[in-house]
Amino acid sequence: MRRMDAEIRNAQGERLDYTFHPADSNSPFTVIIGHGVTANKDRQFIETLGMCLAKAGIPALRFSFSGNGDSEGRFEDSCISKEVEDLGAVIDAVHGAGRRIVYVGHSMGGAVGVKRAVMDDRIELLVSLAGMVHTKKFAEVEFGEETPGTGFMWGKEDCPLSQHFVDDMNHISTVIGLVASVPVPWLLVHGTADDVVPIGESQEIMEHANADSTELFVIEGCDHVFDPEECAEALPAMVTKVSDWLMPKVMPGLEIKFVEEDPEQATTE
Repeated sequence: MRRMDAEIRNAQGERLDYTFHPADSNSPFTVIIGHGVTANKDRQFIETLGMCLAKAGIPALRFSFSGNGDSEGRFEDSCISKEVEDLGAVIDAVHGAGRRIVYVGHSMGGAVGVKRAVMDDRIELLVSLAGMVHTKKFAEVEFGEETPGTGFMWGKEDCPLSQHFVDDMNHISTVIGLVASVPVPWLLVHGTADDVVPIGESQEIMEHANADSTELFVIEGCDHVFDPEECAEALPAMVTKVSDWLMPKVMPGLEIKFVEEDPEQATTE
C-alpha cells in the first residue's frame, strides 16, 4: 500500500489526525498504531515503530485519538469507551480500502485494543505495548489525588482530569475478563522497569489468555515508553520483536533490522 489520504472522522464527526507510512510490498496488511493517555501519534517510539515497519514492507498508520494531538475534539471527552469507537472509525477507513488489520496499542491504547478485538473480527493480529489491564486501579493510583474538573493528569495543564474519564475508567474497571475472548494471535511487550503500568498486568494476561496464541516478551530495564535514555536497548528490542513477530504472519520470508529513517518521508493527513 503506497497511499492513504482519506479523511477519517469518528462517530461525533471529529477529524482524526494520522500519519501514514507507505510500504513498497504486496503485503495485504496495514498496522494501525494507537497511543496511551495524554499522548499522541508522534511519540518517539510510536513514530520509530511505524517507520521501521514500513521499511520492512508493512504499511503502518499511527493516529491520535480524538481530543489528543492534532485530532479534533475535547481532551475532557477522551476515555477508553470513546477511543474504542475512534479505533473503529480508523479500521473502517483502512479496511474499506481493502486492507487487512493489525492493531498495536500502547498503555491505555492497549486496553482499547482488547475491547475492540473482542467485538471486531476485522482485527486479525493484536499487539499490546505495556498494555493497561486494570483501568480503575490505574486512575486511582495515578490521578487519585487530583480533583476531576480542576485537576490535571500528571500536572499537564493541557490534559485536564475530567469526571467523564474517571467514571469511564471506574465503569470498565478491568479488561482481564475479556482476555480469554481475544480470538487472534496476541503479542505482549513489557518492560521490567515500567512504573506506570506494572509488568504484572501483562503477566496476569498470560494466566488467562489462550496459551497457544499469546506471547509475552519482556525487556529488562525498560520503562513505560521504551525511552532509550533510560535503557539503550529498549526501543530497538521492542521494534525488532514486534517486527519479527509480525513478519511471518503478514509477509512470510522477510525480516527487519532496526533502522533509522527521516520522519519527513512519512505522509501526514
